[in-house]
Amino acid sequence: MTDETLTMMAVGDLILDEPQAETYFELVVPVLKSADVVVGQGEVVFTDRGFCASTDVVAPPCDPSNMSALPFAGFNVITLAGNHLWDSGPPGIEDTIAGLRNYGIAVCGAGMNIDEARRPAIVERNGTLFGFLSYNCVGPKESWATANKPGCAYVNILTHYELDYATPGGPPAIYTFAESRSLELMEDDIHKLRSLCDVLVVALHKGIGHVPAKLAMYEQQVSYAAIDAGADLILGHHAHILRGVEQYKGKTIFHGLCNFVTVTRALTVDHTQDSQQWAIRRKELFGFEPDPEYPTYPFHPEAKQTIIAKCTISDGKITRVSYLPCLVNKQGQPEILKNDERGQQVFNYMDRITQAAGLNARYEWDGNEVVIH
Repeated sequence: MTDETLTMMAVGDLILDEPQAETYFELVVPVLKSADVVVGQGEVVFTDRGFCASTDVVAPPCDPSNMSALPFAGFNVITLAGNHLWDSGPPGIEDTIAGLRNYGIAVCGAGMNIDEARRPAIVERNGTLFGFLSYNCVGPKESWATANKPGCAYVNILTHYELDYATPGGPPAIYTFAESRSLELMEDDIHKLRSLCDVLVVALHKGIGHVPAKLAMYEQQVSYAAIDAGADLILGHHAHILRGVEQYKGKTIFHGLCNFVTVTRALTVDHTQDSQQWAIRRKELFGFEPDPEYPTYPFHPEAKQTIIAKCTISDGKITRVSYLPCLVNKQGQPEILKNDERGQQVFNYMDRITQAAGLNARYEWDGNEVVIH
């Protein structure tokens, strides 16, 4: 281990479903490449030989040639446990893992069987070892790896609906919690990794999609369990919108890092659909209408605000956690903001959703970064 100070940066979901994928990172490459370790969540697989294998909302695979944008942008680690991992079947998983490793990018959370999917990624920087684990908490079950089936590592979340008054069919109270055995397996993985690395990061694909601020009950349960087992940092993603930040036993939980580069036309209206009807349906499903000025970024209007999580590591320990406020422009490019009017908007938003969720993190500017306390 060295006394040298290191930097790790982390972003949320990545979808590279448009040509010339490198161009979407152009505004952030200098900052990302300044970090010693950069990690992101691979939301969609890369393959040209897969087939539609999911019964859930299917995300088409990305062109494998677009994968080159990840090393171009400075990524060293990609976590893969997520709900779209199985969408193109075994070829999608195999091609994605092999392609990323061919670029020298470490992967975790996915494999050709459950043992591979639970295997950590470990990277070394100047004597400091960074360990990463990745789990899908949102399903679908067909995406999960087994002893003889490719897929992702997972924590099985159970949902219970309870009517609290005498109106059958009325809106219920919703309770979610982790099934004990799958939670114990995650804890076992963390215990095993703890002695093999200095900084231990757990990525959780979790949360309620496209809904501002709200956390489901299980999100804190699983995050706390990971930290109790030995994790130093929790990185959440999947909801495609920012979530608040929490401090637990001196460790930081990013409950949702939102999107970063997520360019796709898979969720936008096409020529066979009535645009007005699609907008209405979208609002029924997710509570918002797509912004026609963002044709490759069909997400909640508040999801234009995103962040880069940043950790400073000294003597093998995280000594400072902050974030860089970002805004996704109409071309689908994240732009890093400064401590100015636009940066303050993201600051205010993070503060608002953190308090709305009842979380305890507090923020203050330090130059153009926002320090988390």
